[in-house]
Amino acid sequence: MKKFIETLKNIWNIEDLRNRLITTLLFVLIYRFGSFVVLPGVDANALSALKGQTSGGIMALLDMFSGGAFQNASIFALGIMPYISASIVIQLLTIAVPKFQKLQREGESGRTKMNQYTRYLTVFILALQGPSYLANLKVQVAHAGSALPSGVWFILSSTLILMAGSMFVMWLGERITEKGIGNGISFIIMIGIISRLPGALIQEFTSRMVDSGGGLVMFLLEIIILLVVIGFAILLVQGTRKVPVQYAKRIVGNKQYGGVRQYIPLKVNAAGVMPIIFAQAIMFIPIAIAGYSSSEATHTFWSQFTRYDSFWYNFIFAILIIAFTYFYTAVTINPTQMAEDMKRNNGFIPGVKPGKRTANFLDTIMSRITLPGSFFLALIAILPAFASILGINQQFAQFFGGTSLLILVGVILDTLQQIESHLLMRHYDGLLKSGRRIKGRSSAY
Repeated sequence: MKKFIETLKNIWNIEDLRNRLITTLLFVLIYRFGSFVVLPGVDANALSALKGQTSGGIMALLDMFSGGAFQNASIFALGIMPYISASIVIQLLTIAVPKFQKLQREGESGRTKMNQYTRYLTVFILALQGPSYLANLKVQVAHAGSALPSGVWFILSSTLILMAGSMFVMWLGERITEKGIGNGISFIIMIGIISRLPGALIQEFTSRMVDSGGGLVMFLLEIIILLVVIGFAILLVQGTRKVPVQYAKRIVGNKQYGGVRQYIPLKVNAAGVMPIIFAQAIMFIPIAIAGYSSSEATHTFWSQFTRYDSFWYNFIFAILIIAFTYFYTAVTINPTQMAEDMKRNNGFIPGVKPGKRTANFLDTIMSRITLPGSFFLALIAILPAFASILGINQQFAQFFGGTSLLILVGVILDTLQQIESHLLMRHYDGLLKSGRRIKGRSSAY
């Protein structure tokens, strides 16, 4: 406890870190406030059916990502996921389209241009999702005995408000990245997830004590299992495999200087939680398609992909995670560049020739360690389905692995790592008493 209080004092003494934390808190408060601002013309008392719709299935996960804004018919109801979907498309285009490959190689100016394209695509996706959300909202409000204002003007104005709200959330995320602490977009998603945790915990406790049975013993057993899963998630986010690299020094006469063995830390899961976020964004598409269609057959077909405990949803979700893990690892780690850097610094891997063979060796190692990492990532992602089958409350089951847990672990570790870097830069002790540094998902060590 004394160490914890001392660490808080050290954080407060660093002016830059203190200002960043306060700025992040203010932006988060703005985001949470906006999540409760209901769309003009919508009766807030008639949203009971919408809240019931988001109490289970993939709609609950979508509502979690928006921090409850979806079920509140808020101006932030569409959340940050359209921006993430647009980012996926743009990153895929950098592989398939030469123009985007050229932009990627142009450095800062190229990234600025790609960010502009991402924003344009985000607006286009929002223009499609807005009417879909309003169509679903109209049905749910009707179930509660109320109605939305009629006419084209309401659809048009509400769509524009939803689009503006989502773009404002994106802007908040970018400001958190620039002026706050952590990755802003991921931080906003994490805040939405955390906001649902207390309610889910209380519901599960009530359910065990009153409804489904098992009592306090079963509830405590669930908490223990949850902590074990969190431990595995941390290992998955932090895990590295060290590939030895022998650095040769200059030889003067018959005397050799150096010969120190060092390592290249290659992560089992170099992509972090991005494959989960990308795959989840793709899995939200059926909701939009079902919202546009009034056909019973269409709703029946897509219903398999709107229930996170269905076989086909989890199968497709796992395949997408594995594919995106390889894709994002290929984007993040360039074996050819690593081999060139080693050669430039007179480094080599024992038994492997510098240059192309070193690049092939590193690529092979990455492929071998990425495969089990991607399977383990997919397994943790679909654990909520098994938790739900075993009788755990659907909202609480989302925290037994899945997108929510991995994002939570990854973002918290990244944020703590940045705080620790500020402390160590000012010659303060780190966050861990043992002296070991916290390794985030983007950390190389």
